[in-house]
Amino acid sequence: MEDAGKDATRFTAHSLPSDPRLLATVTNSYLGTRVYHETLHVSGVYNGALGDTHRAILPSPLNVQLEAPAGTGEQLTKTYALDTNTGSFLHTLEGPSFRASQRIYAHRTLPHVLAFSVSITRLAKGSWPVTVRLQSAFSPESPDLDLHLGPDFQGARYLCGRTLSPEQPGGARQEVHMLWTPVPPALTLGEGQEDATWEFLTVVGGSQAEAQACLTEALQLQARHALYTAHAQAWAQLWADCGLDVEGPFALRQALRGALYYLLSALPQPGAPGRDCHGLSPGGLSNGSHGECYWGHVFWDQDLWVLPGLLLLHPEAAKALLQYRIRTLGGALDNARSLGYKGAKFAWESAASGLEVCPEAIYGTQEIHVNGAVVLAFQLYYHTTQDLELFREAGGWDVVRAVAEFWCSRVEWSPEEEKYHLKGVMPPDEYHPGVNNSVYTNVLVQNSLRFAAALAQDLGHPVPNQWLVVADKIKVPFDPKLNFHPEFDGYQPGEEVKQADVVLLGYPVPFPLSPHVRRQNLEIYEAVTSPHGPAMTWSMFAVGWMELKDPGRAWALLERSFANVTEPFKVWTENADGSGAVNFLTGMGGFLQAVLFGVTGFRITRAGLAFDPMCPVGVSGVCVSGISYQGSRLDFSLSAGLVTVEVTAQAGTWAPSLEAELWPSRTRLPLPPGRRVCFPCSAGRIQRSGL
Repeated sequence: MEDAGKDATRFTAHSLPSDPRLLATVTNSYLGTRVYHETLHVSGVYNGALGDTHRAILPSPLNVQLEAPAGTGEQLTKTYALDTNTGSFLHTLEGPSFRASQRIYAHRTLPHVLAFSVSITRLAKGSWPVTVRLQSAFSPESPDLDLHLGPDFQGARYLCGRTLSPEQPGGARQEVHMLWTPVPPALTLGEGQEDATWEFLTVVGGSQAEAQACLTEALQLQARHALYTAHAQAWAQLWADCGLDVEGPFALRQALRGALYYLLSALPQPGAPGRDCHGLSPGGLSNGSHGECYWGHVFWDQDLWVLPGLLLLHPEAAKALLQYRIRTLGGALDNARSLGYKGAKFAWESAASGLEVCPEAIYGTQEIHVNGAVVLAFQLYYHTTQDLELFREAGGWDVVRAVAEFWCSRVEWSPEEEKYHLKGVMPPDEYHPGVNNSVYTNVLVQNSLRFAAALAQDLGHPVPNQWLVVADKIKVPFDPKLNFHPEFDGYQPGEEVKQADVVLLGYPVPFPLSPHVRRQNLEIYEAVTSPHGPAMTWSMFAVGWMELKDPGRAWALLERSFANVTEPFKVWTENADGSGAVNFLTGMGGFLQAVLFGVTGFRITRAGLAFDPMCPVGVSGVCVSGISYQGSRLDFSLSAGLVTVEVTAQAGTWAPSLEAELWPSRTRLPLPPGRRVCFPCSAGRIQRSGL
């Protein structure tokens, strides 16, 4: 890789960003905060009714800053580092005679645990004591929780309470129970000691018993000096199992590593005991208090922008996100009924129940394209894993069927055009509410219904005739004179659009387009897309230009797609001017897809995993490790014009044998486990042998 001497996995600085929103986030699948921030959040714990619901603030005992001892006279060097290899944030003070460091992390295998440690090491001869100060502003108060101090447990302080207002009238107020190690004002390396380490724990649970059990488990690891080791080993295993890197600019490689790190840190560890996932919000679990980062609500961002990039690398995490949609199907059914339609209408903004919690009704009523994104996520997962159990027994089929029923009740027949219309919708381009026949939304309707019909056949269910009739006859706006897809009925070229919309056709939404039409869509909409729109937009233009084999334009748009990365900790902002959500997982997800699906040309289809590699200017290769496909793990790389594919593991005897079919020759290359298969750069498909 280029810049071989530089480490793209560790982000280091000698000062913190002046904007506290840009501090590194510390999250796992259950708890989230930012370093040196007074607030932490608990997954699925919201306060406030209906459109006022938001992540409940829990005061953070982790908000402790390491300070130099007074009066030492030593010149100390300060270093701050986010180490993605170990999922840790490090603050180090170093002088001629000693080094003091603070390590902060959200435990990878114990998701109810946040921890920090302080270590002091003597660097010069001598035996005098070394003291460092710990500054903490912890106060056991919250605007969202009725908190009370309780009895200590195994040396830890105890705080518990309930949210003030349930999401739905008459609903239960959620409980939070927290135990934490009290933090002294100073720590001292004693006379004659060479080094010492102190560990401080914060444990949160949904009940007193759960919090106590989790603390006990953490203390047992701590007693064996294995608390941090278990965390670091879990991260090491995760990176060993999946990765994405390029031969290209160092800034691109750092941005890739940072995006993948922040996304993986928000999701459960592979193989970890199952617990309910409460979805991914645009700003992640570290953000979402009242008035910030969309209040922690879940949008289409999870299904369309984040899930596809994680699916090939971490299918268990993708499944957890789908299970959130399954668990909130009841709310989606109620949403459809309240609007007068059949089936399910997933909320534009959802929290714990799946009922609509968007503060502004117009979005919840009109941005029905969220339904198509949800089904597309299930579709991609099914083609990648062939996990029939999720659909037969675990509720996946209920989601797909309910969305199909919604679409069929929502469309209207136009006798004049002899087409089904979808009226009064808002496309992803939110500058144009209340339009008819959003081309993006209508193609998603078509895709949802055709997948529902194919899945029904696979499961042995009857296929309602109306599903395929609507799919075949829904209007897909197209201008034959200009050879492009108008965004909706009446759209005029030159009208500004907010974000990626029509350019989502072809990828990530499966839809056949000739190269000429694909180019026209890209050209026309690139010229009128707002420069103030959200970060993920440009990633989809980059994918389009890579599909069309234009390396110059592909790089220009790819570079633009990670322009919202901030220094020094690679935290993303939603908008180019720094406004909007942070740490913007949606932008990261789009950027990750631009590389994972753009440079490789990967497309997840019913027939297999298609590929068609193309490097943008300045990028000479790509390496994807740990791809999960139908029970096998694969590595895929492109370097010096040569593609290498290797099946590195199979889940069991049930996993089918795979082969690579090259196009246009139709040459088939077997992919036996453990054997690297190389061929000149070519399009093709990884598929089951003998298809």
